[in-house]
Amino acid sequence: MRTGDSTGPDKPDPRSAAEPQLAVLYLKAFGGDLGAAQVWFDQAVLDRYRAQTDFRVIRTDMAGRVRSPAGWALDFGIADGDRLIHASAGDLAQRLLPPERQHWVSHLVTPPVSGNFLTMRLGAGSCIDDGEVREWPS
Repeated sequence: MRTGDSTGPDKPDPRSAAEPQLAVLYLKAFGGDLGAAQVWFDQAVLDRYRAQTDFRVIRTDMAGRVRSPAGWALDFGIADGDRLIHASAGDLAQRLLPPERQHWVSHLVTPPVSGNFLTMRLGAGSCIDDGEVREWPS
């Protein structure tokens, strides 16, 4: 919850109110199907493929597919007025060839994150002193 805005202290932030389908999807992920988790990208990630005549990028109103001449294909959702696309982490891991992964990561869109927390999680046994321990809210 945010404070000091129109949502009020007892109302959830509307940005965190998940669509029912998204809630079901993440319940699957939290239950162990980590491949179901969605990853978001700027739609410009597709420009590389649209510029090559041997690739095919197709879409409907809310979903699309990129197909390579090498035989891999990736299905994706279209969101935020066509500005973002999203795909499952499992599909990204299984279908993208290793040389394509860096390209996709370079177009990754994420909410703000704690760099220190990520460093702690990525480094085995990492501990970062980033302030005094205190109750929340402080």
